[in-house]
Amino acid sequence: MFTRIILPGLLEEIQNSPAVALLGPRQSGKTTLALEAAKSIPSIYLDLESERDRAKLAQPELYLCDHLDKLVILDEVHRAPSLFPVLRGLIDQARRSGKRAGQYLLLGSASLDLLHQSDETLAGRIAYLELGPLYVLETGNDLVDALWLRGGFPESLMAPSDARSLRWRQNFIRTYLERDIPQFGPRIAPDTLRRFWTMLAHHQGGLLNVAQLARNMGVDAKTAQSYIDLLCALLLVRRLPPWHANLGKRLVKSPKVYVRDSGLVHGLLDIATKEELLSHMALGASWEGFVIENVLGCAPAMAQAHFYRSSAGAEVDLLLTWPNGTMWAIEIKRSLSPKVERGFHAACADLRPTRKLVVYPGAEAFALGHEVVAVPLGALCAQLRQMCFPISSASCENGTSGSCGA
Repeated sequence: MFTRIILPGLLEEIQNSPAVALLGPRQSGKTTLALEAAKSIPSIYLDLESERDRAKLAQPELYLCDHLDKLVILDEVHRAPSLFPVLRGLIDQARRSGKRAGQYLLLGSASLDLLHQSDETLAGRIAYLELGPLYVLETGNDLVDALWLRGGFPESLMAPSDARSLRWRQNFIRTYLERDIPQFGPRIAPDTLRRFWTMLAHHQGGLLNVAQLARNMGVDAKTAQSYIDLLCALLLVRRLPPWHANLGKRLVKSPKVYVRDSGLVHGLLDIATKEELLSHMALGASWEGFVIENVLGCAPAMAQAHFYRSSAGAEVDLLLTWPNGTMWAIEIKRSLSPKVERGFHAACADLRPTRKLVVYPGAEAFALGHEVVAVPLGALCAQLRQMCFPISSASCENGTSGSCGA
């Protein structure tokens, strides 16, 4: 069991929104978190992958009208897209009778059907939250290396050995390709999409060149783009956009692409142990993607994430920009004695960020000169989380804000 830092936000949305959609990949802990959030609330749970529970909703309006006094948790809601018009009517009916929040909690594996339907019929009635695999704030600093190697899916992280963890992830990838992804998009041959996913793992942290990926796959660019869009919609791949403004400089305009869970990167590349990872050419890119996912998973929703790169070689791995115009420049290094390169200083001269940080795998923060500070990943994530919940930040760090397993 692990503390999930999203729990306070989930409880807040349930208390203030008629419907809440909790989206995330399979096996990330959505069901356990939902049941944890509903412990103190009258609720009912329906798994729409269960024939028995789907049968209860044969006449959905009649069934749901009998439970208007409860929080109804609908798991794998993409299985019943016809529910959304019914939910809209019931939400509006409840509003007229004075109940304006805490009616429905919808769980989905980032289904395209779910996203489309909710946009179409629940606009203004639904809040969205994303639950990714585990973050370093949830596992503790003692498990950072294991979390990086095995990824954040609880079953993978807590496997009895590295070999069993790798086997779990490879089975997970196969199940996604053969059973889950066909539910969400057009029929794609599993071997084709696996090759594409593996190519992205080899290209971890690189600039997205759809035309080149299409040529390597032997498909047209439109098809390759649809593969990228599908994996991003399923929260398995991230496109990190470039930062751009009128600085009078030539800036890179293509996004960077990352397989979001580091364990899946290593599973796709057949990296089983930390020793194999440390000698693999993907080492730096893997660490960079791992840090970015943790930072963005703990950052406030108001923070906007980009990278910066100019044709002259100025570069920042991650930029966090805030609504008031301030900016944090974050460089990522896999070294206990990190050195800031000329490109980072040049980028900071262009951007003038309020904070200049280097995330490294050590345990203490220290100054590097030129207003640059080296910080451990866990410390930076804790600072960002405190900006979300300043009152309860201590409980988040100490593991008392709620638990969630696989």
